Parts: sequence; structure tokens; C-alpha cells
Amino acid sequence: MATLKLKKTTGKSATAPAKPDRAPLRGSSVQKRPTLAQAQAHRAEREARYQEQLRQRFGDEPPAQFKRRDESPAPTGERPARPARGEPTAPQARPAHPAPQGRPAREARPSRPPLPPAQRSAPGRPPAPPRSGPSGPNTAFGSRPPARPRFEDDEDDAPSVVHAEKPGSLRLSKRMSELGIASRREADEWIPKGWVRVDDKVVKELGSRVMPDQRITIDAAARHQQAQRVTVLVHKPVGYVSGQAEDGYEPASVLVTPENQWREDRSGIRYLPTHLRNLAPAGRLDIDSVGLLVLTQDGRIAKQLIGEDSEVDKEYLVRVKFKGEGRLPDADLALLRHGLELDGEPLREALVEWANDDQLRFVLREGKKRQIRRMCEAVGLEVLGLKRVRIGRVMLGDLPAGQWRYLRPGEVF
Repeated sequence: MATLKLKKTTGKSATAPAKPDRAPLRGSSVQKRPTLAQAQAHRAEREARYQEQLRQRFGDEPPAQFKRRDESPAPTGERPARPARGEPTAPQARPAHPAPQGRPAREARPSRPPLPPAQRSAPGRPPAPPRSGPSGPNTAFGSRPPARPRFEDDEDDAPSVVHAEKPGSLRLSKRMSELGIASRREADEWIPKGWVRVDDKVVKELGSRVMPDQRITIDAAARHQQAQRVTVLVHKPVGYVSGQAEDGYEPASVLVTPENQWREDRSGIRYLPTHLRNLAPAGRLDIDSVGLLVLTQDGRIAKQLIGEDSEVDKEYLVRVKFKGEGRLPDADLALLRHGLELDGEPLREALVEWANDDQLRFVLREGKKRQIRRMCEAVGLEVLGLKRVRIGRVMLGDLPAGQWRYLRPGEVF
């Protein structure tokens, strides 16, 4: 049987930890102290750099607190005057140390006022960039550069009043409404926010006036806000009023709920409670009428449908009964088309024709209160039912009574 012999180790034990080597010295030689001439030259260089920084910041006349001046200690028994509140405190000179016997006393060297934080720098280095508070830009950490300083002649974004009294000028909000950019209410909201530009200049004052040939543009924030506004199409049933609640009857806007949304709504818009905010009727149907009712948050659509210069036509199917004998005379039918007056004002020309034996088809471009019913009464017709089936290019279609849908993108009146 073979045996294993172990060799004894000589010297230090193999298991003993080795001592770490001493860290090398930094540098091969000790830096020598500067001579008096070198120290004076370095001091003069710092003084010249300090004066140059003062000239760059304040010009040829820096404030008094940044000037070099010798200050002698106050006489014994007198206290120096305390500066007023808000004034900078002048730095105090260090008192001279008592000199030992046999040596002359060293003259006290006047101290310098501290540099502003933006100008503190080490010798040979450029001044550090200014650093702002926690919420501001900090170029030392590379977040973003400081804002460009503004000057009096920089008018790119400066607000201005445009043609306050020039003949032929119009209110900015009215001109925006005429151009179809926004309603007057929207324009009055956007102008103080700086979202409206006239000839590429921001206008922030309400009541500013512009000339008709000036170019008006709106900010992207205004376009985004406008894009978020919705228009709702409701099939109003009998018993609901178009606008505010009156005489115990509910407004048609109460029908705009998730439960009443038409299942075949292909607008792709998701219902949000904010869509009910500022939802106003653009046109009206009386409580006994049914059919297409437009509720919108967009002032442009409201102006297009019910503005003074609106050219959007509305189509109605009216079931009537002639109070006289036989059928409505053709002369009275022609009178319905043109020639009637309401409230002392002549009505605009309308399209009126028979849809069947007891139903008339009206196409109007105006919407006075109870206009069709009053027109029919003027020629001896009794209205049994009235239904609005079209506004411009938007049809009521198969939308069930009491339900609603969104106006689809690209669908215009």
C-alpha cells in the first residue's frame, strides 16, 4: 500500500495573507511654493480678470459695493454706522495681529467684496454658468440652456393692440367669427391666452381691432381645444324642449346618456362626461315637433346653422289638414313658397311641395319661432305633425326616436 508524504514548507507559511503594497505617491516631486514675484503676478492677473468681469457686467461704472477701497477701522470708542435695511454690507477688514518684539507690525490688508455666484471661478478657468433654483434651468447639469434675454425691440411675441381707432377696422373676435375661425365666445377666450396672432404678432388685449385685409392665425393649442369639442345629433321626441327646461318640461340634452347612444354610431368617438359641458342647441324644435336636433360645443357649427348669414337649409315633413273644402288651392301653395310675412318681416323664399296626399315637404333657410305652423295657419292649414329630417347634408336617417349619435369626422352640414 503506497503512502503519501507531505513536504514541510520553509520560510513563511503559504496560508499567511500577503501584506498589501503601499500606495504609490502622487507625483514624483513636491510642488514648490511660488516666489514673491510669482504671487504678485498671479494677484495682478486675478485683479485684471475681476475688473474685466465688472466691465462686462456693469460697464465702465460698476456699483459702489463692487469697487476696491481701503477701509480703516473705526476710531476707538465709536461704533461704525449700521447700513440701512436693504443696502449691501461692506466687508470688514481683518484687524492687524500684534507684532512680536523686534518686528514691525504688518499692515492690515483690505479685504475684497465677494464675487457674485455667477462670477466665482478658479484661477485659469472661465466663469461658471449661472445656476437657478430647483425649478429653473441648470446648465451645469446639462438640462437645457438658459432662456434668451428679451430686449425692448424684440417684438416677435410681444402683445400689441392692432388698429385701435382706424376707420374700417373690426373687432378681432368679430372678424374671427366672420372668417369661420371661431365663434366670438371662443375668440374672447383665446385672445387673453395669447393664442391669436395678427400678421404673426400675438394679440392679448380684448377689444383689439383689425383691418379686413390682415392675416389672422391661431395657435396649435387653440386648434387642439377646438378638435376636442363634439357635436351630437338627437332624434327629439314629443315632450322635450330644445333649450333650457321650461314649464316642467325637460330639455333634449337629458337624452344624451351612454344608455341612449345609438348602437350603430360609427363616429369612433368614446363617450365622456365632459361632452355634456357647454352643449347647446344649434336650432330649435318646439315641444310638439320631432326629428333631427343638433347639440354642439363648437361655436363655428352653431354660427353656421343659426347665424344671421346662415345658408344651410332644413327639410321638414309636415302632416296637414285643410280647414276648407277640398284641397289647398294652388295660389295658397304659391303663397307658402313666397309672399308671407311674420312679425312684420317678409319671409325668405322657401321650397314647398306635396310629398303625398296629406303631407307637405318644406325646405327653409331660416328658422323663426314656430315658423311652419304659423305659415300653415295663414293659408288655412292645420298642422297635425311636424318632423325635421335633414339639416344641410346631414340626414336623420334611421336614428331611433329618443336616441343620439356623434357627428362623424368628415361629416359636414
